[in-house]
Amino acid sequence: MLTLNRDSLKNREDWGAAGVAVPSFDVGRMAAETRESPVWIHFGAGNIFRGYIAALQQRLIESGSASSGIVAAETFDGEIIEKIYKPHDSLTLLVSLMPDGQMKKEIIASIAYGVTAASPDGLTELKRLFAKPSLQMVSYTITEKGYALTDINGKPLPIFAADAKSGPSGARHAMSITAALLLERYNAGAFPIALVSMDNCSHNGEKLQSAVWTVADAWRENGFVCDGFIQYLHDESKVSFPWSMIDKITPRPDAQVQAALTEAGIGGMDVVVTGKSTYIAPFVNAESPQYLVVEDRFPNGRPPLENAGVYMTDRDTVNRTETMKVTTCLNPLHTALAVFGCLLGYERISAEMGDADLKRLVERIGYQEGMPVVVDPGIISPRAFIKEVVEERFPNPLMPDTPQRIATDTSQKIPIRFGETIKRYIASDDLDVSSLECIPLVLAAWARYLLGVGDDGQPMSISPDPMLDMLKSQLAGVEPGNPSSYSGQLRPMLANAHIFGADLVEAGLADKVEGFFIEMLRGQGAVRAALHRVAGERALD
Repeated sequence: MLTLNRDSLKNREDWGAAGVAVPSFDVGRMAAETRESPVWIHFGAGNIFRGYIAALQQRLIESGSASSGIVAAETFDGEIIEKIYKPHDSLTLLVSLMPDGQMKKEIIASIAYGVTAASPDGLTELKRLFAKPSLQMVSYTITEKGYALTDINGKPLPIFAADAKSGPSGARHAMSITAALLLERYNAGAFPIALVSMDNCSHNGEKLQSAVWTVADAWRENGFVCDGFIQYLHDESKVSFPWSMIDKITPRPDAQVQAALTEAGIGGMDVVVTGKSTYIAPFVNAESPQYLVVEDRFPNGRPPLENAGVYMTDRDTVNRTETMKVTTCLNPLHTALAVFGCLLGYERISAEMGDADLKRLVERIGYQEGMPVVVDPGIISPRAFIKEVVEERFPNPLMPDTPQRIATDTSQKIPIRFGETIKRYIASDDLDVSSLECIPLVLAAWARYLLGVGDDGQPMSISPDPMLDMLKSQLAGVEPGNPSSYSGQLRPMLANAHIFGADLVEAGLADKVEGFFIEMLRGQGAVRAALHRVAGERALD
């Protein structure tokens, strides 16, 4: 059996017989150069990084456009480094799931090594790397919640409050760790650097910038840092925060893919579930379509990412592309399928696309309700993007993506994926926010989902969400199958702009959402009936 480690890369013929492409460069030399003269550090060692971002750098190394790799830093779940990175010498087996049913397999070897950022040894190593003048960029895929310093009511999160008091030496939050590392770089010579958020959230660079500045300001107030450090962070010729838009679906590792790899003679492909419920494996299964658009603002230079298919452009184009994808053409469609898929008992996003009501729902959200507020970014056609999503990407039978995975952290996604569209309707002189039907339906379905009972009346698991306890408490007393149990519990949530991105009471949508919610409480099959009535029976224009 083949084993995924650096020594096994010498067995090129055996890997080739297993249908796996092997890197042509000297991985050991790449890792040594990266350790000595780092160019790129990435925070968030999960699947989107391993299956897409690291693959980009591999393309550059293979073509001779780069010679160093990426250092992966994990701030949330150190078991990823201990149980996946170290046993496999930071190699990843990328399995691209093609729409025609083929699996394209390749070893990604551009990750020099991984570190657990919050551990003493990991933080020491990162400080050493951040002090190197060669470092050009630091990127992030830590999810939207990774930038949050306050809760829904604007109160500092306990971890941030503790970091503010303890200072750089006690940093534990990802943003505090980032600020502490930037302080190290400032003290080493105030070298320039670009910090690039690659997470799926609007104005991601702005969120990263704001969080880092907030941490630094708290430290200045408490006497931990000087004004010079604050000036360094605010000087864009020294520290920049480029915006970006990333798109590639990298689901949890799938048992069928694991079985196919084992059958091909590759051992040790077991899926690991960490103590923090991260599902990860030595392989990454992912779709083949991928997009990355990055604002070209790098004060210390950068890898030639355009040579790997990245769109390097200006902020306005990034913003338009990101807005197109995150608020209309993909992410809200994904969340709609996640919420309804869980309620209706689906276990695959691809299977949901065979449901006429659900297919019509996402088409209406994208083509009809979202498209009027989308500005064409000029580099990717919005209508063509939705068409690819609805007709090729979501229906891909090999994609093991589940509604349960997509439903994770929905409270952090709703304000962006639907709230932005609602706000644009409100601000428009030509659009009537009361004309929205399918978006309010999804918001009502999410509230119904939070009750933890499927449309069949049976208990249903709710995916992890940082606001779950608070949201469930606000809906206390509401019983599926008993509409009379509703006495306005949802109303305060609908008025909370932190939850929905806009005050839905003020916007005039609360009554509609509330009405759909009550309709879905009528009993078994009520969710399906509401879905069919609102989305399924109406023809697309």
